[in-house]
Amino acid sequence: MKGKAKHVVGGGGEESMKYSNNNGGVAWSRGPLLGKGGFGSVYLASLKNPKSRNGYYPPVMAVKSAEVSASCSLQKEKEVFNCLNGCPFIIKCFGEETTRDGGGEMFYNVLLEYASGGTLAGLIKKSDGVGLPELDVKRYTRSILEGIHYIHSHGYVHCDLKPDNILLVSSSTKAGEFVAKIGDFGLAKKSEKRNKKRKFDPYLRGTTLYMAPETVANHVQEPPCDIWALGCVVLEMLTGKQAWDVKPDVTIEELMRKIGDGYELPKMPSEVSKDAKDFLKRCFVANPMFRFTAEMLLDEPFVSGVNLDGGEFVETSDAESVEWTDTLCGTDDEFSGSSFYEEWSFTSDEGSCFSPWSDDEEGITSNVDAMTHASRVEENAVQYLPTCTIPAGA
Repeated sequence: MKGKAKHVVGGGGEESMKYSNNNGGVAWSRGPLLGKGGFGSVYLASLKNPKSRNGYYPPVMAVKSAEVSASCSLQKEKEVFNCLNGCPFIIKCFGEETTRDGGGEMFYNVLLEYASGGTLAGLIKKSDGVGLPELDVKRYTRSILEGIHYIHSHGYVHCDLKPDNILLVSSSTKAGEFVAKIGDFGLAKKSEKRNKKRKFDPYLRGTTLYMAPETVANHVQEPPCDIWALGCVVLEMLTGKQAWDVKPDVTIEELMRKIGDGYELPKMPSEVSKDAKDFLKRCFVANPMFRFTAEMLLDEPFVSGVNLDGGEFVETSDAESVEWTDTLCGTDDEFSGSSFYEEWSFTSDEGSCFSPWSDDEEGITSNVDAMTHASRVEENAVQYLPTCTIPAGA
């Protein structure tokens, strides 16, 4: 039966949302603070009774919390997690619960899979600007790409892919290894279907260094934007450095102009394999019409031979699905096929902006017109590097 969802505690039965003290929930205790983000704080949590027969929760979790009065974004993120449940390359969500502190303040909590390996950003930082071994980069890239493909095939765009939002979860099959999983869907949005006039989005979602040219120039944030961001992440893994070499005196406006113009693309690293270079070329195409989709990239030699042990996609049965899945998660097959060129039309009226990487390792060539300068973001409208939702032209 379709209808508005009832709040649930964890993954249990349909019941009114319960309240417990701020030290934890009904079945879990709150631990130390792991980090803070734009939409809440993340804490370590453990089960109050690890030997309980309630096997739905793992012994250790990460709990993302926000005051109920300021939890709209976190509740929306929970809805996205429900729509994407079942992919082994996306952080698992175990449910939601509301707690109350000693002063009566109520907190909304989302219970998530704990990533004991930290973030991909932390791992890259440990390389001291050298980068990760290419074999590891291939494995992590394949995992991230599988997650992106799942997200896009379910009608969503992540909008903030970056190393800080890629979490490393202990492998269930190989001791000492980690699986890269996509997390933080606070800025995710629904894709817009083909043949529908694109609505103007007054906000740019994400982090500037990972934004695609069409995002900066034309406010477009659709599946190809995640592919561009993936290229930035892969390049960062390979080199230990961010895709754009930003000098201390460069302003955010200058960086956005550089990205949005489309004349210049991130530089090709000379020390990586041909397969890695080819993969990056498919991601860093200024015109999103010619940028590879996640499905296409899965066939690239750089990742096609990677064996991901333990990765099984879990289909949620009808009995386990929540009532509002039909209304929130309905998608068409158009998002999962390779008929991409017919579905998306982001080309500017002023011409094409197709600018693939050249084979010259010293730089980039741009062989057609660059992105239009239309709808340029005004000065002082954005933060510099952190995740943000920023006014475009405000």
